[in-house]
Amino acid sequence: MNYFVHDMGLCESSDIGEGTRIWAFAHVLPGARLGADVNICDNVYVENDVVVGDRVTVKCGVQLWDGVRLSDDVFVGPNVTFTNDPFPRSKAYPEKFAQTVVGPGASLGANCTILPGVSIGRHAMVGAGAVVTKDVPPNAIVVGNPARIVGYVDADLGEPEVDVAAGALPTSRVPGVDVIRLTRADDLRGSLVAANFEQELPFVPRRFFTVFGVPSTDVRGAHAHRRCHQLLVCVQGSVNAVVDDGTTRQEFVLDRPDVGLHMAPMIWGTQYRYSADAVLLVLASDPYDAGDYIRDHEMFLAEVAQNGHVGH
Repeated sequence: MNYFVHDMGLCESSDIGEGTRIWAFAHVLPGARLGADVNICDNVYVENDVVVGDRVTVKCGVQLWDGVRLSDDVFVGPNVTFTNDPFPRSKAYPEKFAQTVVGPGASLGANCTILPGVSIGRHAMVGAGAVVTKDVPPNAIVVGNPARIVGYVDADLGEPEVDVAAGALPTSRVPGVDVIRLTRADDLRGSLVAANFEQELPFVPRRFFTVFGVPSTDVRGAHAHRRCHQLLVCVQGSVNAVVDDGTTRQEFVLDRPDVGLHMAPMIWGTQYRYSADAVLLVLASDPYDAGDYIRDHEMFLAEVAQNGHVGH
């Protein structure tokens, strides 16, 4: 064998990758598939319809039930609980168990619970004890019961000293993303924000839409465009916007109607933490075209790798 099984471990599968280690009191059923350099710690149970990628760590006290798929480089903390049947009854089995997918590089904290059929995105982090009831976007950090997004990996806000009210604007670290100032006038009659499309905006808008009435726990966006530019302006309340070019990620707080966030094509954008009164205005360079959207982050990364940052 090119893998290790402890004398007190039981491995009935022959589909085990090189360098994998299965420790004491672990039980791997015959149909399970484990990749290379996997570490299965003590007291782990692995059912038949389970696929585990390379370099995965599964800590003590975890059960991988039928339908669980762990991608490469996943970390599963102690006593993480997977489930595969939304309506379990003793001796009553569904025709097919729900498939739960954990994306590459994701980490699941100790004692968290993952409900059936949930997908956890690439490099996402699930906090200890969280109960995951819905899909987790790539790179998201979720905590609580039910789990809610509280941040994004490697997307720190940075530059906390920037005083936007005094005229300073955050500096974008993501190519293809810019923060722009819009003209604002304030007097006793109220306030006004304006822009000349051709002179003051990075593109001439051909479409607009507004997003409002969003529960603060929900996420919007989570897609990229192949050709369309967008300008995001929070005209009321506040919204957190995360931008990602496939390499660099950054988060901005949009909370002023005279500040816009410009996103070029091939930028993955996500908005979350909407305040209860938030109204987000989005200006777009092109009419709506469903074919211009990339809604799957893995597909986005593949197109970036293939074509480079074509929109920048």
